[in-house]
Amino acid sequence: MRQHLTLKDLPMATSAELYQLSWVIEQLLADPRRIVQARSHLHLGQQVQYFNWDDGKLRAARVVSVKNDRVTVQDESSHRQISLPYAAIATEVVPAAQQAGDTAHEAIELAPPPEVGRREDFRVGQRVSFIDRDLQHRIGLIVRVNQQTATLDCDGQSWRVAYSLLR
Repeated sequence: MRQHLTLKDLPMATSAELYQLSWVIEQLLADPRRIVQARSHLHLGQQVQYFNWDDGKLRAARVVSVKNDRVTVQDESSHRQISLPYAAIATEVVPAAQQAGDTAHEAIELAPPPEVGRREDFRVGQRVSFIDRDLQHRIGLIVRVNQQTATLDCDGQSWRVAYSLLR
């Protein structure tokens, strides 16, 4: 596992690395001082970047709304508005040359997460929590134990989630 995970590494990150990153983000979101600090550096119309889960790439966006715990951005290519937690955006836009391979931009230090789950740690009928692609915390019931994922029922929807992302 890598010691540092940069924004350009996200498309190739393992489930365990993504779990660690989600844990770090969860810790950042839990500290109101960090939210206030992030909000103080944002303004309407500011260009930022976010990681797009659909295509696995960093995308440029502009801030359209700043709220207590989330920021709404408008994707510059699709013009779609997306609500994100403050920790999910980068205010310093990384030039395309750096995204392509130059590692001069700052790395995200990964703290050790709580224990990473394994298949044998889970059973059908168990209630578990996970963080979805939109970094929303969800709670669901395991309805099927698969080889590499568990199938969960969460608010009437079926989710397939890697064991490393379950708690």
